[in-house]
Amino acid sequence: MDELLVRLDRSAGDAIAATVRRHHTRRLARVGSRALDAPPGGWAQDAPPPRPGNDVEVLVDGEAAFRRIVADIRSARSSVHLTGWFVSPDFILDDGHTPVVLRDLLAAAATRVDVRVLLWAGAPLPVFRPARHLVRAVRDELRAAGPIHCALDSHERPLHCHHEKSIVVDGEIAYVGGIDLTSLAGDRRDSQRHPARAALGWHDVTTRTRGPLVGDVAEHFNMRWHAVTGERLAAPQPAAPAGDVTAQLARTVPERIYAAASAGSFGILESYIRALRSAERYIYLETQYLWSPEIVEVLADSLRHPPNDRFRLVLLLPARPKGGADDTRGALGELIEADDGAGRVLACCLHARAGSASDAIYVHAKVGIVDDRWLTVGSANLNDHSLFNDTELNLVTHDAELARATRLALWAEHLESTPAEVDGDPADVIDHRWRPIAEEQLDRRRHGLPLTHRLMRLDHVSRRSARLLGPLQGLIVDG
Repeated sequence: MDELLVRLDRSAGDAIAATVRRHHTRRLARVGSRALDAPPGGWAQDAPPPRPGNDVEVLVDGEAAFRRIVADIRSARSSVHLTGWFVSPDFILDDGHTPVVLRDLLAAAATRVDVRVLLWAGAPLPVFRPARHLVRAVRDELRAAGPIHCALDSHERPLHCHHEKSIVVDGEIAYVGGIDLTSLAGDRRDSQRHPARAALGWHDVTTRTRGPLVGDVAEHFNMRWHAVTGERLAAPQPAAPAGDVTAQLARTVPERIYAAASAGSFGILESYIRALRSAERYIYLETQYLWSPEIVEVLADSLRHPPNDRFRLVLLLPARPKGGADDTRGALGELIEADDGAGRVLACCLHARAGSASDAIYVHAKVGIVDDRWLTVGSANLNDHSLFNDTELNLVTHDAELARATRLALWAEHLESTPAEVDGDPADVIDHRWRPIAEEQLDRRRHGLPLTHRLMRLDHVSRRSARLLGPLQGLIVDG
């Protein structure tokens, strides 16, 4: 009977997932996007063209990112333009001898330069956070603090939001990534050391770019600002080359939200589809959610038909995601089933240790790396919200040196090692470092023993993961 129920659950879930995929295919076809039909490899067509001549830094965790953000805002000569899902005016970016508070930082900058903050207007129904009255209070507090221009964007699709996070300073520096300047739902101010602090830890990633790509980030901000306020900002001036990285700004902009982008843009989805279909050696993903049936389908196919015996897929996810549980979506169960015991897939989470106690480290990062030759960092999760319905921004590059350096930095952090110690063939590192550590820590947790490492295999992942609830929810909220 149990096996029969599992088969029925799987069959129903698979049918609904197929329905969702057909719906998305029809929806994109109506606006002329071929993001789902993208071939393996190459740059996204549904995005601004790739820009050569950039200097791109990948900043891991809040401590490193906030230090750079504070310095750049303090040094601004003409403008600071910021977008976010939400910000907390009293958020402390640096708790040093003189704490740096976001409200005060922006207000001080606004006495010298043009400061504009563009936020999601908030959830129209108060059962979701942040509610619109809370966001309006934030707007009013920022305006009262100084000559800060703050606008609230309510052009969202029903049950969706503006999720992108960006900062443009002087039209010369752009931050694009996953880090929100807020303490709502978790304190983003954490370090790569991830010390236990009797609270939820936070792992996140953003990028800091100088060079021609900055113009695309600025132009996107200008487009949204005009749609919300009616005010046209000066077109960004072309930025001079600042490095040797070619990068592309990929977006999610739902159709019929902004007049200037009436057909929408689905470049993030296209970028992922191209990269994942081209994978030959490994796929490494950090994401808050893994809900997209299109992404799961590509990943499952790579496990059923691996390009070679040493192909590996590693997923870093939160142990308990906010706003839904990945294990109930069935995605990981489907991937494990597709792997069929070959040991090519590994899903992990993170914990900070303090003696016999431990705190969860929330994985909020949105990072994809393929074969040490493709990298994306941004605000988009691998779910229907981020790939079809929320506004999102991701930086994408095919720069092999940056992709490899980012992988080594992230793996060194998670494995509590050094980049040199996790260098080598990725399959060997996964098989001989990632998996033994993750399995051992899960076994210790199950036996009530204190953890001895940060990395743990994600629990509650099995063939019995529900395949019905997730795809059904995705179909309902997609609209």
